[in-house]
Amino acid sequence: MRPSKREELIRSALVVFYREGFHSTGMDRVAAETGISKTAIYKHFRTKEDLILATLRLRDETFRYWFFGRMEKLSPEPLGQLLAMFDVLGEWFSTEDFSGCMFIKAASEFQSITHPIHQQSAEHKRLLERHIEKLAKEAGITDAIGLARQLLLLKEGAIVSAHLGHTTNPARDAKKAADALLKIYA
Repeated sequence: MRPSKREELIRSALVVFYREGFHSTGMDRVAAETGISKTAIYKHFRTKEDLILATLRLRDETFRYWFFGRMEKLSPEPLGQLLAMFDVLGEWFSTEDFSGCMFIKAASEFQSITHPIHQQSAEHKRLLERHIEKLAKEAGITDAIGLARQLLLLKEGAIVSAHLGHTTNPARDAKKAADALLKIYA
């Protein structure tokens, strides 16, 4: 089935916002990049922030589906998936269009924790943490919450390091640290 104009707009705007940022991308730029007039854009979204929220929802769904799916493909066991998470990060970092984490960027640009865009970004991280916690429980880890939080910190640090480009292989480095943590918790 062909995507609707609204879906096409969200997908195209996501690419622009991810590449160029939120505040620095005006609606004229979105219109030029998507080929959809500003009038048509505003028929679908009352404000630029509404469009940003829609792109974040799409990115959340597609990223988690891909990320968790790759983890499962690399390892059928929960403990293995926790380590595979860092291999998947390495795959993502090596893609041509890797430009950091869209949610970290959004939370940085919309810094108030009460702002809906900041809250949407934080929710994405909470959903990732819940999945990591679930895997840790399935792996028989007693303090699954503690391990999930620490693994998420390693994951987020690897993303920032990869985006900054100041280390050679942050996914591998984070995986080594995760392996050491798993030995403590297991």
